[in-house]
Amino acid sequence: MLEGSEVSRLLDILGNRNRRRIIELLRQKPCFVTEISERLLISPKAVIEHLQMMEREKILISCQDERRRKYYYLSHDINVIVNLQKLDGIILPSVEEDPKERFARDLEMFKRMVRVHDELLDNLEQLEREIESKFAEIMRMKGGLISDDKDIEIILALSHADMTLMELKEASGLSTDELKQRLDNLMYTGVVKQTNNRYKIRGTYGD
Repeated sequence: MLEGSEVSRLLDILGNRNRRRIIELLRQKPCFVTEISERLLISPKAVIEHLQMMEREKILISCQDERRRKYYYLSHDINVIVNLQKLDGIILPSVEEDPKERFARDLEMFKRMVRVHDELLDNLEQLEREIESKFAEIMRMKGGLISDDKDIEIILALSHADMTLMELKEASGLSTDELKQRLDNLMYTGVVKQTNNRYKIRGTYGD
């Protein structure tokens, strides 16, 4: 049985929707950072922050495979039971409402939600097509700027967010030495730049 403070910390963790989604995914099988990012459409940097928080609270455990890729899995399954008890002596004001009016209002709200949903899906599909097209164009024009798939993984991670060396190591599964060498090469070719302790994709005007 958890103590009150432990319950509060656990509820704080589970209060975040993306952390709940990560837990549901890890219930199915152990995953590494990039896999979680791709499956749940969350940036690698955000995934790392969520995983580190849950690992500190001993909800998750990690281990490395032969490729030095770090896998995360649940150390304990989580079941939250909420018991609601009705309080006696509380009288709520009664509000009469025409069922037809409420049905019409709910139906109108439902219609709006469905149309917004459809519009978002259309925009997302269009954006995904544009991303695929742009990525194919980049691959055609990469020349000697990008050497192999591991360089591409680094670039994809940095496309989501600027990251530190340790965050990139977590996302890519590369050793520190290999990652540093690849980042040095990408900075030399002008693909990546370093600002303070964070790496980013170099913009058109050096941003």
